[in-house]
Amino acid sequence: MSDLIVTLIQTQLHWEDKEANLRMFDEKINSIKERTEVVFLPEMFSTGFSMQSALLAETMDGTAVQWMKKKAAEKNIIITGSLIIEENGEYLNRLIWMLPNGTYGTYDKRHLFGYAGEHEHYTPGDKRLIAQVKGWKINLNICFDMRFPVWSRNTIQPDTNEPAYDLLVYVANWPERRKTAWTTLLQARAIENQAFAIGVNRVGNDGHNIYHSGETSLIDPMGEIIYRKSHDEDIFTYTLQRERLEEVRKNIPFLKDADAFTILPKG
Repeated sequence: MSDLIVTLIQTQLHWEDKEANLRMFDEKINSIKERTEVVFLPEMFSTGFSMQSALLAETMDGTAVQWMKKKAAEKNIIITGSLIIEENGEYLNRLIWMLPNGTYGTYDKRHLFGYAGEHEHYTPGDKRLIAQVKGWKINLNICFDMRFPVWSRNTIQPDTNEPAYDLLVYVANWPERRKTAWTTLLQARAIENQAFAIGVNRVGNDGHNIYHSGETSLIDPMGEIIYRKSHDEDIFTYTLQRERLEEVRKNIPFLKDADAFTILPKG
């Protein structure tokens, strides 16, 4: 496992305007001058957190997915963020992990935000996605998933005797009014799972005039804040260091003492 260069994009989103958002992210990715390997975008990056699933959904051959494929190839990077996807008559809040060669992995948000009625418009997923790049194992999640620690619990794998993942990610549209939960839980997830943690959030008001202060963050495996940005748009690139991860796990090897468990389907 070598070091991994990641870029976090915190931005306002054009409400339910796919073309405007894709133009905006095209410009922001083009503006990245440093070398990077993985670019993280917010939840529902092409529309904002909308419940207009039937109106805004696209298929896996749709405009935003094709944009991800083209941009990843053009810049030779991995791009990830979530979109509104229609598949087999269901609407999904789907994270896509798009590789430069056009192949991809997907994760459908398991914990739908009932307070906003998300469960009335989308179907929950039931499978985790742990992607791999340069030896890093990356556990990919969406927003409200952060409140449910069992779903992201890191465990020692019996076949490798290694943790299931090294980097925990949440792409989000998390309102400012609940920012204490966002910042606190992200640090907790990093500490309890002995992994780097990334939370990528939007800023500004959405179509319901709900304000988002961002607080996009990068946390190290001890819970130390490497980066956090409030209120303003920002693009942040950082090299995740393999040695730091190995140092923490060697000096405080508590993951081996964790409880064994099985996650069952919801319902």
